[in-house]
Amino acid sequence: MSEELLINISPMESRVAVLDNGILGEIYIERHHKLGLVGNIYLGTVVRVLPGMQAAFVDIGQSRTAFLHVNDMQREPRSVAENKNKAADDSNKMDTNIDNTVVANSTDNLAVTPPVISTQSTEVMPVSKTLIQHRLHESQRILVQVTKDQLGSKGARLTTNISLPSRYLVYLPSSEHIGISQRIDGEEERTRLKTELSSLMQTVNLKGGLIARTAAERVPVAKLEEDIYYLLQLWRTICARRQEINHHQSSELIYQELSLPLRSIRDLVHADTEKVIIDNTQVYEQVRSFAKEFVPFVYDRIVHYTAEQSLFDVHRVEDDLRDALKRRVDLKSGGYLIIDQTEAMTTIDVNTGSFVGGRSLEDTVYKTNLEATHAIARQLRLRNLGGIIILDFIDMLEQQHKDDVLDSLQSQLTQDYAKTKITQVSELGLVEMTRKRTRESLGQQLCEPCSTCQGRGFVKTAETVCFEIFREIMRCARTYNSPKKFTVVAHAAVIDLLLTSESDTVADLEYLLGRVITFDVENLYTQEQYDIVLD
Repeated sequence: MSEELLINISPMESRVAVLDNGILGEIYIERHHKLGLVGNIYLGTVVRVLPGMQAAFVDIGQSRTAFLHVNDMQREPRSVAENKNKAADDSNKMDTNIDNTVVANSTDNLAVTPPVISTQSTEVMPVSKTLIQHRLHESQRILVQVTKDQLGSKGARLTTNISLPSRYLVYLPSSEHIGISQRIDGEEERTRLKTELSSLMQTVNLKGGLIARTAAERVPVAKLEEDIYYLLQLWRTICARRQEINHHQSSELIYQELSLPLRSIRDLVHADTEKVIIDNTQVYEQVRSFAKEFVPFVYDRIVHYTAEQSLFDVHRVEDDLRDALKRRVDLKSGGYLIIDQTEAMTTIDVNTGSFVGGRSLEDTVYKTNLEATHAIARQLRLRNLGGIIILDFIDMLEQQHKDDVLDSLQSQLTQDYAKTKITQVSELGLVEMTRKRTRESLGQQLCEPCSTCQGRGFVKTAETVCFEIFREIMRCARTYNSPKKFTVVAHAAVIDLLLTSESDTVADLEYLLGRVITFDVENLYTQEQYDIVLD
């Protein structure tokens, strides 16, 4: 499968499109006035501790306080916790209670890291001491990293388990774990990476943990060593920055993640990436410089696009973006998907549509569901749908067909960078799945609730509004005896119905009340809006 990266830069935003065999597979958008927070490291201030939720709200300088759950904090050795409590009793200084991610003011050693838990030799604190009320207090300053952007009305999600990614590795200063990406399948390669990383950690006296990313597969040890030194230097810089922070500042950005174009080069390119096309001269030079140092194999594949026609228009990305905001997704066979995103979950309904098949109803349903698995996997990536997702496949009778559909869905999701988990097909043809959500979906990023329907997705019919107007006129007539005339001000569609289909009802109402009813059209009103003026 061939893959291309398109990087579109404008004064307002940066956009990165991933094309799989010429078809838009993923889109990343970063508004310059509203940069994403995921990966950023802050020195924040605890605003509130909630023992009932085992969570805390932390001020990191954003419009909403961020959320930190106790499960997202590394566990403490007994000695560390006792030392911290003793320091808190002996001094009122602002920074003595910073969590384990804060390190000593020593940068002479490459292994400048926070205290680490060893499962072999360190006694872990009892459960009562791991409760958040025993670990945090209001006004405490703590080093945290953002793991999820603000989503809707929810603040950012935080962790104290700092992780620093590079091209091939992820450095975990507060862990001793050596992990290998699950996408690296070969047992021999996994063993090689674990052995070499363990050896390199001993060589540089590295205290902490490492995870080998998918890009590390078959990478020589020299490249891995370069990555380790880069990450250590980055961590030392973060520690030094932490020590320089003014004690009177409530929150401060310690480390900011790379810009979207550079992140895409670091995280998205791989051996199958044929081209990286960029339509901005300055960003083109920045990306080439970054690639030359960190991703040299892609350096010669970076192309500067200079034609007059928009880069995204040439590759039909704009058209695909518009389609990605629609509820309905048409399948080539004639079937279609209906995608509805709500606060709690996303539902995807599969329908045969105009596809009638050829042999039997079961065969038609089976083929539609198989085709739908390809479209569903693509739409999940393209729309960046996360959380709980319910897939309503068309009911199938044969168990083999159910298994085939589930296997096809699993196979298609292997290309997804986000972590997914799928259940079996239920008796009703439903498949429950989850997809890790770290940023807003495409719809949440580009759209807002409709001002007419307030996000419901529908409005009252003109007939319903007419009947409401009749009831309101009756109510006003009983309450106020003086008016001689009622004037109804409403949307054109409502007035048209009152003057045509409901004209007899209006005449009966005038006779019953003994008052005249007149009508005015207000083009600025929505269909549900109306006023009754008493004359």
